[in-house]
Amino acid sequence: MVIVAAGMLLPLTVTATNSGAADTTSTLIPTNLVAPAIPNVPALPGPVTPTFTLSPTMGNLTVTPNQGVEGAPLTISGSGLPASTSVAIAWSTSNVTWVLSPQPDTVNYLGRTSTNFFVTLATVTTNASGSFSYATTAPVDFGGTHDIYAVVNNVAVDHAGYELLRTLTVSPRSGPIGTPIHITYTGMGATLYTGGAAVLYDNHFSGEMTAFWTRGTASVTIRAAGAVGPHLIQVADALSSMYMNIIQSPVPYANGGVATFTVTKGHASLAPSISWPTSVAPTLKMVTTLSNAGLDPKSDAVAAASPTDGPVGTKVNLTVTGLSGAGPYQLAWASVQGSRVNCASASCWAYISVPLGTASASGGTLNTTVTVPDGLGGWHVIQVLNGSTVEAQTPFYVKESMVPFYSASGKLLSEAIATANDAATPAALAVGQSGTGTYTFKQGQEITISLKGVGWTQLDNTLGVDYDNAYIGYGCGFNSNGYTVIHLRATGGPGIHLIDLYPQLYTQQPSFANTPYGMAPVLTYARDFPGLALGYQVPSMHFAIRIVK
Repeated sequence: MVIVAAGMLLPLTVTATNSGAADTTSTLIPTNLVAPAIPNVPALPGPVTPTFTLSPTMGNLTVTPNQGVEGAPLTISGSGLPASTSVAIAWSTSNVTWVLSPQPDTVNYLGRTSTNFFVTLATVTTNASGSFSYATTAPVDFGGTHDIYAVVNNVAVDHAGYELLRTLTVSPRSGPIGTPIHITYTGMGATLYTGGAAVLYDNHFSGEMTAFWTRGTASVTIRAAGAVGPHLIQVADALSSMYMNIIQSPVPYANGGVATFTVTKGHASLAPSISWPTSVAPTLKMVTTLSNAGLDPKSDAVAAASPTDGPVGTKVNLTVTGLSGAGPYQLAWASVQGSRVNCASASCWAYISVPLGTASASGGTLNTTVTVPDGLGGWHVIQVLNGSTVEAQTPFYVKESMVPFYSASGKLLSEAIATANDAATPAALAVGQSGTGTYTFKQGQEITISLKGVGWTQLDNTLGVDYDNAYIGYGCGFNSNGYTVIHLRATGGPGIHLIDLYPQLYTQQPSFANTPYGMAPVLTYARDFPGLALGYQVPSMHFAIRIVK
């Protein structure tokens, strides 16, 4: 692959440090993301309540019981109100979303934010003595304490509270190694400390859950691991790691739950697999490496790619209409090059252009095929240039993929999993010191996992590694241009052992204030991950190895 220095083919305007690398810290513009249309998200418990004021002589409502889980029966009663009067029952709730700072050359993760408001559960009418009683069930909503007001003529006259508790559901409850275990956790909160939860498997941290865009309900899947017999799954409040004396905290209702899963003999499918996030339309049309800088303002050319996403090596049909001439036109791939390490010393990253060849147009139309370069994943741009002027451009999303290993005769040995070759030779270093493809190892033997198309933003820069549902570390793909080779050791004794990779929110260099839930596997990546709003498709990956004597 030939790389051309920044600026030769990619006329983009960016803020730069003295080294010429992009400055990722001086242009932070926090953006509160609009949640994508994720399917099966609980609706608001009612319509938004019109603005109301509080009475200086506030009375009390009676709520029986005053706490419970979603769907539990409850009764709201009031008295001493005007007779035969309409009363709106207002319930406090929140919207929570992720905060990013998208930039031309990266996406920065800046945390989360919430807004509080009221919805009307019901409108009732008092009887002749000024009383009412409304029987309902606890709404599906964020957990924690909810204010309930009786509102008459836009004035809240009575008040009570209800504490929405959490539930933990695990299904199935038994199965062989590799069985998908579905975990649903309801009543997660809208605040910082109640908005995250840790998943433990036999006291090993597997990852974190959030439920901002899913309104307090998180659903994740892990895989059954370990010896035949019972294993404990525990879920509780966490900012990544678990808050272990939650009963003594200001949020004691967030104490989570425990379930038992019994591993039986045998094993489920052990074939390597990739689980992609929910397919949703982006709500923010911000594509890294896409800029109007250098784009001919007089150009009527329109470029389109088919497909619009795929792994490195994908053959892309490029069609351009409305070109000004017959060409030849230069084709270029917009990307970046660099590293997040030592970012404070102004040696971060810079734009690059990878030539994709040339093509000629006929009657203002160009049809050709280009190959996605072997490089970083995430959003890139295919540009069509007439000299140094961009006449048309179109984005393409590079998806992560597994590197296959073949024998000398061309037989597929494994997907991504291989031995290690720790030789310091150029040939070994060029492939991250990966060795021979296999799924079988001896106790203590070094394992490598080889991936392509890992990205460079804080959304897709790293993948967290779980070994038998225990988080052990992460791999990063920026400095190696998307080619990531993770090294770990085979442990746990003879038998089948599982390795799972999950997206992470990278919160190291550069690091920003108030960025919780970082540097841990995000188990809810499929439905509650900030990259979904920008079209990022960061998957989880699943492998199994066999340890022999």
